[in-house]
Amino acid sequence: MAALVERKVDCHCHVLDPGRHPYLPGVRYAPMGQEVGTAAQFLAVCDAYHIEHALIVGPNSGYGEDNRCLLEVIAGGRGRFKGVAVVANDASAEELAGLRGQGIVGVAVNATYWGVEHYLGIGPLLRRMEDLGLFLQVQVEGDQLVGLLPLIEGSGVRLVVDHCGRPVPEDGVAQPGFAALLALGRAGRAVIKLSGLQKLSRGSYPYQDAWPYLHALVEAFGLERCVWGSDWPFLRAAERLDYGPLLGLVDRLFPRVEDRRALLWDNPVRVFGF
Repeated sequence: MAALVERKVDCHCHVLDPGRHPYLPGVRYAPMGQEVGTAAQFLAVCDAYHIEHALIVGPNSGYGEDNRCLLEVIAGGRGRFKGVAVVANDASAEELAGLRGQGIVGVAVNATYWGVEHYLGIGPLLRRMEDLGLFLQVQVEGDQLVGLLPLIEGSGVRLVVDHCGRPVPEDGVAQPGFAALLALGRAGRAVIKLSGLQKLSRGSYPYQDAWPYLHALVEAFGLERCVWGSDWPFLRAAERLDYGPLLGLVDRLFPRVEDRRALLWDNPVRVFGF
């Protein structure tokens, strides 16, 4: 399996350690059991699968706007990791600058968790992010992207979209949300994470009903604006997932060594500054 030993950056993963960093009281979802992935466990996964760098995403589940666990992992990585934080919609420039100084390179917006309306007033936040060079990471599903488009199109902030945009697989590539995502790709407006196929597939591994969407994204964005992520430790997974088979799927979908090098290494190093 070539992807196992090739240089790579995992561009979407989480660390959840409620023993060391308790979850916030009253959170809507508290990951437990096999969803928990501590810093020590994550480092072991990185070493076992030859992950040289990783972009760690602060989860709304469990931690919300508490980024202390995320920042501790980044600090412990000594340059190996960067992060995407969750912040309040009115986070100040000083707070954002402080996070940037600790290895945060982007801020997450998760409409699948909070809904589109929750974010419609974040124009001032996006301007502060743009001034600081932080990117906006968006997770949507179905047609939610359509509702966020005026906000995105009115901002010059750099844009990264999670998990292939999470289209509804039976609705086809022409569904409004996915069509809007493809248009952003053709305009050179965003970077897409080719991750989370299990989140949009109606089937089991290797998630073949999701492949047409992945191929459409590569065509619209160009491979140079595509990156890969595992989504470890697989929160809310409908079935058991393991890191190795996901790398095997990379080999299957991208059989050319130069394509895998771009997806797994060259692109994320350039986009995220590793």
